[in-house]
Amino acid sequence: MTADVPRRSTASRATDRPGDDSPFALGLLLRRAHWRAAALMGEALRPLGIELRHFAVLIVLVNRGSTVQRDLAAATGSDKAGIMRVVDDLERKGLAVRKAVPGDRRARAVEITPEGLELFEAAHVAAESLAEHMVAELGPGEPEQLTRLLTRIAYPADDEV
Repeated sequence: MTADVPRRSTASRATDRPGDDSPFALGLLLRRAHWRAAALMGEALRPLGIELRHFAVLIVLVNRGSTVQRDLAAATGSDKAGIMRVVDDLERKGLAVRKAVPGDRRARAVEITPEGLELFEAAHVAAESLAEHMVAELGPGEPEQLTRLLTRIAYPADDEV
């Protein structure tokens, strides 16, 4: 079936090269931008002994407070096994603790520790210069504009948050 499709019409489509007009172009560019941002932020977190997956959980704990593990999985896009490994790592490092949930013997809530809060703050300091580097090619006001536009894409007005 693909042999019938002329190469010419597909050669410039569905890529993430600048100027492509594919309906996939925006998503693919966002994916490439994500890879770059994740690599830079991972670089900031590495000296602190954590990865982005750990930091994602710390973000949820800072924003929501004590959170049941299944809700952590949903909030971070992880699965049950993945979130268990991340929380195990955070507990080993003294950055979070599991606590029993009153009224539910099986559920465990996760809380950030004071050490976790310290690391959370240190991560922000460590990421500042890398975040600036990430948007260095943008002009005055463009980083803020990009943030506003990406926020509108990530959190559409008609979606429930």
